[in-house]
Amino acid sequence: MLLIKCPYCGDRAEVEFANGGEAHIARPADPSTLSDEEWAQYLYMRDNPKGLIAERWRHAHGCGRFFNAIRDTRTDRFVTTYEMGQPRPVVTPEQAAEAAR
Repeated sequence: MLLIKCPYCGDRAEVEFANGGEAHIARPADPSTLSDEEWAQYLYMRDNPKGLIAERWRHAHGCGRFFNAIRDTRTDRFVTTYEMGQPRPVVTPEQAAEAAR
């Protein structure tokens, strides 16, 4: 079983969480000025890297709060989790290598 560290509650089983997609997506300042293609790009197009990605998660069956996490998509290992509103932390090469194993 995969354990995910909720920054508010601590380590919990993965079944308690729901993925909320890519993190740190900036909403357009004035959406009404965007073309349909630009609006579709904002709404639907996300990175899908092979490696580290910053994601939003929700502790759905716990505190119910959202938080951010950096996860390696190749191994499904979490490098770190952090509270909403916090900047994306810098991942060291050592942390990235450990998550890729």
